[in-house]
Amino acid sequence: MDTVQLGSIRLGGGNPLALIAGPCVIESEQHSTELAGRLADLSDRLGVPFIFKASYDKANRTSGDSFRGPGLDDGLRILAAIKARFGVFILTDIHESAQAAPAAEVADILQIPAFLSRQTDLLRAAAATGRVVNIKKGQFLAPGDVKHAVAKVVDAGNPRVIVTERGVSFGYHNLVVDMRAFPIMRALGVPVVFDVTHSLQLPGGGDGVTAGQAQYIETLACAGVAAGIDAIFLEVHDQPARARSDAQNALPLDRLEPLLRRLMAIDNVVRQPGTSTHDVRRGSGSGVTLGG
Repeated sequence: MDTVQLGSIRLGGGNPLALIAGPCVIESEQHSTELAGRLADLSDRLGVPFIFKASYDKANRTSGDSFRGPGLDDGLRILAAIKARFGVFILTDIHESAQAAPAAEVADILQIPAFLSRQTDLLRAAAATGRVVNIKKGQFLAPGDVKHAVAKVVDAGNPRVIVTERGVSFGYHNLVVDMRAFPIMRALGVPVVFDVTHSLQLPGGGDGVTAGQAQYIETLACAGVAAGIDAIFLEVHDQPARARSDAQNALPLDRLEPLLRRLMAIDNVVRQPGTSTHDVRRGSGSGVTLGG
């Protein structure tokens, strides 16, 4: 498996589990800044590699009346300030090709939303920035099918790709996670992320809003880490009931530390030499570190 590097953070290749976390959307500059600081402090204290995630625009909300965020310009300004203040890496999503270049001036990782994971022009625009590209596997794709999206980025000249599992549509208003997806996607030679909180959405299940099942976050997170993922993706909020997006599937901030401690313990076991998960995770690739 190739390793994708962001400064001191190395994703893939048997390296320790990394955390991607933050609010679903930038609700205000003060809220995002305070939450980023608390997440950065916690990750530093626990020694967990950390990437801050927040969206400047949620362009795919269920209802046209739902809160979308501050928009591109103001959102990137807020993310740039967070990056400078706390020294954290930034992940944010883009929805149109024209957003790739300005977002790349701030974000270290450009995320392709799951619904857009086959959009060739968007993938190529993200690739052209040279930033790490995180492809969220569409809810409609089989695990092996994401190789075509990966190839679009790599063929555009950017090998710095990671892939995220966020559940598969299963009937109406429901998503499921097939644990076989992780070794299948890891066999593509790219680091694999598990977006736990989005996997617990009930899309459109709230009559105009997305419902969710936050009570299963810990269960799915532990199972995913045991399957040998390279990073865990969690939407975290200090007051989930008041969150302006994905309130029903966000992890309360006060539950993050005990969960991370459990996940770190599981990850340490998984990475022990001789375990089958460890061997699959390392893969048979070159293990080459890609430039930051």
